[in-house]
Amino acid sequence: MSSTDQGVRQPDRRLFLKTSATAAAGLSLGFYLPGRSDANNAPRLNAWVEVRPDETVIIRYARAEMGQGSRTSAPMLVAEELDADWGRVRVEYATAHENLASKRAYGDMAAVGSRTIRQSQDYLRKAGATARHMLVAAAAQQWGVPAGECTTAKGRVMHAASKRSVTYGKIAQAAAKMEAPKEVTLKDPKNWTLVGKSIARVDIPDIVTGRIRYGIDAQVPGMLHAAVAACPVFNGKVRTMDASKVQNRRGIVQVLNLGEFVAVVADNYWRAKEALREVAIDWDVGAHGGLSSAAIMEHFKGGFDQAELAVARNDGNTGDALSKAARVFEAEYYTPYLAHATMEPLVCTAWLKPDSLEIWTSTQNPESTLATAARTAGIDQSKVLVHPMQLGGGLGRKSPQDFTRQAVMIAKEMPGKPIKMVWSREEDIQHDLYRPASLVRFKAALNAQGTIDALHIRVSAPSILATLLRLPLPRGVDGQAVASFNDHPYDIPNTLVDYAQRNTNVPVGFWRTVGHSQNPYMRECFIDELAAAAGKDPLAFRLSMLGGKHPRDRSILEAVAKAAGWGKPMPAGVFRGIAETEGYGSYTACVCEVSVNARGEVKIHRVVMGIDCGYAVNPDNIEAQLQGSAVHGLSAIFWGEMTVKEGRIEQSNFHDYRLMRLNEMPKVETVIATTGGFWGGVGEPAMAPLPPALVNAISAATGKRYRSLPLKNHGLSLARA
Repeated sequence: MSSTDQGVRQPDRRLFLKTSATAAAGLSLGFYLPGRSDANNAPRLNAWVEVRPDETVIIRYARAEMGQGSRTSAPMLVAEELDADWGRVRVEYATAHENLASKRAYGDMAAVGSRTIRQSQDYLRKAGATARHMLVAAAAQQWGVPAGECTTAKGRVMHAASKRSVTYGKIAQAAAKMEAPKEVTLKDPKNWTLVGKSIARVDIPDIVTGRIRYGIDAQVPGMLHAAVAACPVFNGKVRTMDASKVQNRRGIVQVLNLGEFVAVVADNYWRAKEALREVAIDWDVGAHGGLSSAAIMEHFKGGFDQAELAVARNDGNTGDALSKAARVFEAEYYTPYLAHATMEPLVCTAWLKPDSLEIWTSTQNPESTLATAARTAGIDQSKVLVHPMQLGGGLGRKSPQDFTRQAVMIAKEMPGKPIKMVWSREEDIQHDLYRPASLVRFKAALNAQGTIDALHIRVSAPSILATLLRLPLPRGVDGQAVASFNDHPYDIPNTLVDYAQRNTNVPVGFWRTVGHSQNPYMRECFIDELAAAAGKDPLAFRLSMLGGKHPRDRSILEAVAKAAGWGKPMPAGVFRGIAETEGYGSYTACVCEVSVNARGEVKIHRVVMGIDCGYAVNPDNIEAQLQGSAVHGLSAIFWGEMTVKEGRIEQSNFHDYRLMRLNEMPKVETVIATTGGFWGGVGEPAMAPLPPALVNAISAATGKRYRSLPLKNHGLSLARA
């Protein structure tokens, strides 16, 4: 990784450490900001809640919205405790510069790791409850009655004994002057009136009418456009550049050699992009110009024989149990590098003025965007404004800030001019931060009763935490590399999970579901192999190992199996597969029903996906997340693969990095089987059980085991639904 890459990624590391260590303290700062109001003089009851005289309730949303729907779900938590009339609620973004100025009153703003609800639900609910307490206190004071005699509902404070009531809008000015309580009591979930109901997303009307503004829609007067090209071999640099063919072309403003990349700036993007093709660039590719997928595979295989391995889990004596076992089963599984390929490519508009810097971009982490922009421009963070924009997909790619840094570097060369930089689709796919490839070796012992006595899982894979975030690895283990292995729920007395860190020149990052996008596939498919060897039904085999220590794994597995009719006769030629896993605080399971014809065409008749996320804030949105996970997951399962030749990623666009088409989409049924008592994520864990359930179904149909993805490499294709 080059020194310039370190400059891009260092703020993420600092922010990660800061927010992880001080989240609880930082989030408590957001409840009371006296004296703050908008131009209409509407009072803010705290950082999150403003009630206007016309009864409009403004609730701030501090994370990014990229289609996951939390711009609706998070404000629902505030509105529930506030007892607001949802029909009067309007959601507005909080900004990173506002968060900075208020000493992080809004806390962590990153929309990553399926943590918007699960990690902010407590302080969001407290913000709503605090505002409601102040409204009640103000009304009680005016009426001269005890606050304890007052109730609230649908944006009103009521006093039943005197038959008086007042709307929030009429009492808000007085409420803003009340002292905020140090502690508030939150509602019992059984008394929720909004949370748990299916509510239409607040951004849908603007999306369907075209009013929504994504980062790529940014328009600033006098704006110029930039197209960029980095070295096709990762970490390479510009040796020489000749722009003589395009410098005098109509609309071309400047061609910049910025060392690690070349930028063409023009009066529109098309001219910039086309001119960039004709700039003669001699790249210094460094020592990695000969890297290939085959060489990477050999590098991973070397991890199996590495002298020292990091141990992620060690129960019992696995080596001894395997050596004494009558039957030992071995298998190697492989998952490839994957690109994010969001529908909206990377984009950032930067305007460096004499005394400030403004940024418009699609970012999953506005605070990191602000910090990166300030450092790159060499100015204080207080002089940077980051305008919140909707994201046209994120999937983890728009949290690291390499693209923000590039845009600001260009803007520094042309101060006073707003520069809109857009990555081409080819640049986006060939310069991604890819989901790590992973090679995993399994060994297991079955006893005479057909149960697993010992399980050894050895993982050979790159580390995201060590290379992207540059974080130290606890005991040498990257938690994402071993996710769902080191914390598997099965009752196996001897379990050993070890890890060989095998980094390559291919940069890796957080791809939706991260380790849970690949490891459950390997784990649950190997479990199916063992079930077959034991002569047992795959569902019964799993349930026999879950026991009483993991009731939520068991309950979601049983709920999905029941919904899918597991055990009932199937039509001739149709076969089922099942899987369950856990991740991001939630428990998931999936059943797939498939048939496979002689041409290797897989017809998916039905997908049943279920989740227990503790509490379902907005069931309709959870259903959408499950269905969307099926689209994303199936694309990866059948076609997703990044290959390397001569140090370069071979795939470049959607013609060779295939996505699922509308006529291939199967029926997806959803099961939301919440058990309460905890808050889990939804956007990422929803995809985890799909790959193994599907591959297990295909194996049942064909009698073959598929130990690597994508399935296209096994001669399988997806039939039209």
